[in-house]
Amino acid sequence: MTDGTVKQTGGAKGGGKRRQVAALPWRGEGAALEILLVSSRETRRWVIPKGWPMKGRLDHQAAAQEAYEEAGLDGVIVETSFGEYEYLKRLKSGAGRLVKVDVFPMKVTGEHATWPEKGQRTLKWMTPVEAALAVQEPQLRDLIARFAGVGLPEEERPEPAPAPTPVRVALQRLRRRVTVLWGRARRRG
Repeated sequence: MTDGTVKQTGGAKGGGKRRQVAALPWRGEGAALEILLVSSRETRRWVIPKGWPMKGRLDHQAAAQEAYEEAGLDGVIVETSFGEYEYLKRLKSGAGRLVKVDVFPMKVTGEHATWPEKGQRTLKWMTPVEAALAVQEPQLRDLIARFAGVGLPEEERPEPAPAPTPVRVALQRLRRRVTVLWGRARRRG
């Protein structure tokens, strides 16, 4: 938003896209610039601290809170989103839901010795190129590279397989169940 206002987002009802907010933690300048990535709790893939919008907080404030809860970070966060990316969030039911994430760069000014999710995630400071290549989501990879002003050689930018759609996830689960049942039936027969 160019007028300086910050939108408050929330989840969409029904099957629509949901929105999250994320902090893009960074420190250093020029060649010493580093980006902090955290591991997700379930899949252990590299991500940036993110979560759902919080009642009573603007989106950038919620993103800063997520950076504290997931990585123990304090910092100065910008009030407007630098960009967004999409990913497929795995629900407890096994289904997937497409989520759009607004990203707010945060200059890290301090790191806590303890924080709410310490021990649940791995943290790693990386160069911008390392961070961009470590994340699975192509839009997040490009956003990190654009933020840091670095180019990624085409040979180092493999196009990841697209995330499975919720229907594909359901079909894969059904296929696994049928295979298991078929195997049991053949052993009994």
